[in-house]
Amino acid sequence: MESVSNLVSEINAVVWGVPMLILILGTGCFLMGGLRFQPLRQIKTGFILLWRGRYASGEGDISPFSALMTSLAATVGTGNIAGVATAIFLGGPGALFWMWCTALIGMATKYAEAVCAVHYREVDERGMHVGGPMYYIKNGLSKKWAWLGTTFAIFGALAGFGIGNSVQANSVADVMNSSFSIPTWLTGLLLMSLVAMVLIGGIKRISTVATKLVPIMASSYVIIGLLILLLNISEIPSALQLIFSSAFTSTAAQGGFAGAAVWAAIRFGVARGIFSNEAGLGSAPIAHAAAATKSPVQQGMVAMLGTFIDTLILCSITGLVIITSGAWTSGENGASLSSLAFSTGIPGGEYLVAVALALFAFSTILGWSYYCERCVEYLFGVKAIIPFRFLWVVVVPIGAMAELNFIWLLADTLNALMAVPNLIALILLAPIVFKLTQEYLSVKN
Repeated sequence: MESVSNLVSEINAVVWGVPMLILILGTGCFLMGGLRFQPLRQIKTGFILLWRGRYASGEGDISPFSALMTSLAATVGTGNIAGVATAIFLGGPGALFWMWCTALIGMATKYAEAVCAVHYREVDERGMHVGGPMYYIKNGLSKKWAWLGTTFAIFGALAGFGIGNSVQANSVADVMNSSFSIPTWLTGLLLMSLVAMVLIGGIKRISTVATKLVPIMASSYVIIGLLILLLNISEIPSALQLIFSSAFTSTAAQGGFAGAAVWAAIRFGVARGIFSNEAGLGSAPIAHAAAATKSPVQQGMVAMLGTFIDTLILCSITGLVIITSGAWTSGENGASLSSLAFSTGIPGGEYLVAVALALFAFSTILGWSYYCERCVEYLFGVKAIIPFRFLWVVVVPIGAMAELNFIWLLADTLNALMAVPNLIALILLAPIVFKLTQEYLSVKN
């Protein structure tokens, strides 16, 4: 088992290494340039479409707003709390700057993913709209590329049971046990029951829960974070100065912080940014393919807001609280670092982080259940949906009580491997994305 773990570790170092980061950022830059920076110029339009998209206005199964909330349910997770803290712990305050850069570029990637997902989606045997990388590879590229779609579906289905299920359940059980002394088995059974009740209703039930849960938990987290920042408002200018200076110069060791080179800030900022907002991984377009919209471009503008909200708002809140509190020099890492920062800001802050982490992880389990279900359906047909849902629910309590170091490593590796076929497809389909965007904007203007 140790030899297998070492092998996976080596593969993980490669797939989350320099070539992958260059591929993801390079694809984002290529798409942003080809789109003439429209994702950045159309942010206001995106929020207008999001507000109007509370109701279905075209062919599809859920409203554009619900599609975004479903994708956010999957992306807003442990990465927003533990992931940001890890990036700062390993790369210094400058890592937050590179997370911002990754998000801005990632908006173009997320936009292109959603445009392709809606443009090339299908209707399955049940009359449901299905789409995502495997479908825009199948329907948008020639048959010689069909293996890429199958590869994505395999990686997506397997990765989901780790990164989107057992790892999340384990995080919830751990934080509930350490903060409130709730037994892990009890948390596992409760989570299993809640997940089962939601999954029975499929995408419509998942989107309904996500539409109500995500805005409440995200806005609550932002309000608490802004309150702490307001209490430490005098520290914000120096924190911002530290972030920008550390992005381009090495950060010296101080307190429990071991110091970090510029490359560490770039590497961990980019890697954790991608891990958090999933731009380029190909997961979010699976949800956006179900949107009831009249235009792929309109859904693309709504979809790109997921990266904006996830990283530029939620991750920024976490990062700024950690830096302004001074907790980043404590030597703590991950969720413990975030808990320390929030508890320094307000009494009981560590319990607020625990609840937020639990809710974020629960929403991730729901969002990823839909992603995996579509991957399984693509591979085996609609007959596999019920067995998949049963297996997904059973894995939840197992994950809550198990030791998951290897599972986390394997899932993280598979998660990165999902990006390869997706990014190749986006590069090949970029001319279609550019054409659809130009046509839409010319009519609009």
